Amino acid sequence: MLHDREVLSTLSMIKNENLDVRTVTLGISLLDCASHDLSRFTDAIYTRITSMAKDLVAICDEVGDRFGIPVVNKRISVSPIAVAAAPFDSKGMVAVAKTLDQAAQDVGVDFIGGFSALVEKGLAKGDLALIDAIPEALDVTHRMCSSINVASTRAGINMDAVGLMGRTIKAAAERTADRDGLGCAKLVVFANIPEDVPFMAGAYLGIGEASSVINVGVSGPGVVKRAIDRAVAENPGAHLGELSEVIKRTAYKVTRVGEIIGREVARLLGVDFGIVDLSLAPTPNVGDSVGEIFQSLGLGAIGVPGSTAALAMLNDAVKKGGAFASSRVGGLSGAFIPVSEDVNIASAAASGILTLEKLEALTAVCSVGLDMVALPGDTSAETLSGIIADEMAIGMINKKTTAARLIPVPGKQAGDTVFFGGLLGEATIIPVRSNGASAGFVRRGGGIPAPLQALIN
Repeated sequence: MLHDREVLSTLSMIKNENLDVRTVTLGISLLDCASHDLSRFTDAIYTRITSMAKDLVAICDEVGDRFGIPVVNKRISVSPIAVAAAPFDSKGMVAVAKTLDQAAQDVGVDFIGGFSALVEKGLAKGDLALIDAIPEALDVTHRMCSSINVASTRAGINMDAVGLMGRTIKAAAERTADRDGLGCAKLVVFANIPEDVPFMAGAYLGIGEASSVINVGVSGPGVVKRAIDRAVAENPGAHLGELSEVIKRTAYKVTRVGEIIGREVARLLGVDFGIVDLSLAPTPNVGDSVGEIFQSLGLGAIGVPGSTAALAMLNDAVKKGGAFASSRVGGLSGAFIPVSEDVNIASAAASGILTLEKLEALTAVCSVGLDMVALPGDTSAETLSGIIADEMAIGMINKKTTAARLIPVPGKQAGDTVFFGGLLGEATIIPVRSNGASAGFVRRGGGIPAPLQALIN
């Protein structure tokens, strides 16, 4: 096993390969702020967040400077608001959203997550109020993110919730039409959502978590790509098993770095250390792409035949490397394939190599799902729900986390380019086949039962 000093000695080698601590996320429980009085509740959660997170940014910067590796994003996750704010109607939920957004702004974090509901088995009053509030809440806030869990391997798929989320996504896009449907970029629908994920838009503090905790998300697609490139340069005949070992060893080092920084931030804040999530989460920067790893492995582009097998190998090696490095690996840990956030994946989608159907196939083995996928603005709510239902089924049957972050861009059609800016990047809108043909199925509602094996276990 590598000791801390050995890991730190590698920083001089990897700091120019786009390795970073992508996010340090402070989880804060809001459950004991509960009140039937809206003003009292919003005052309490604002005070709780700003008091606990007031030093988060400064400490992350100080620790990053000391260890020589940047903490790119500082974020907050909170208890699911559908639970914490259950007494309030949709207008009250919007007021809560504004409070969360203001608190995030005042402490200087990039995003705050937890405007969330867990509805895989049914929709309670607070869940319905929160979902009804989502389009307006995402329109009037800047840093707040929302996530809804509509399926799990144990519970099956709540198709009533899936249908509702298709309509909600459509409404959120229309509310932010002047920003190319940007509100939808802060909304994700899950199956088997983890309680400790530090990445947005899915981060929330699970009910089973501590009252305050630091969860760290480390990324490094550029590091992995260069490690593969070095291995191939040294041995052009390296087979895939050998390259899998290279990825695993690289993931080990990256995970150790993330845990060192996360534990130090937690110590200085005086809170628990939770998990380190090693997810190859790309950015729009050249050299920081998951898609480029596919090319280093010998594929022409992500999306060509062989891509699903390559992604399965990559995801497995990353998870194994992380598991060897730390007993606190959690979150999602693996490889993300967000279309607009990865310049190489976006290029493959623009050229038609990477279709919506191939993306769905890839999600059977990646860490998340259909992520940051721009769709034509006339895509119907029922079609969005059908896409979500397919993605939820993959997660339910395969006992894994899957998600859908879909953006039907108002007024634009397949082939148009949409610019979201910053980490969200840009993408070419992908065509949707058979728009509207899912309506009869989606409108039946009800639920798709859990698989038999899950019930037996």
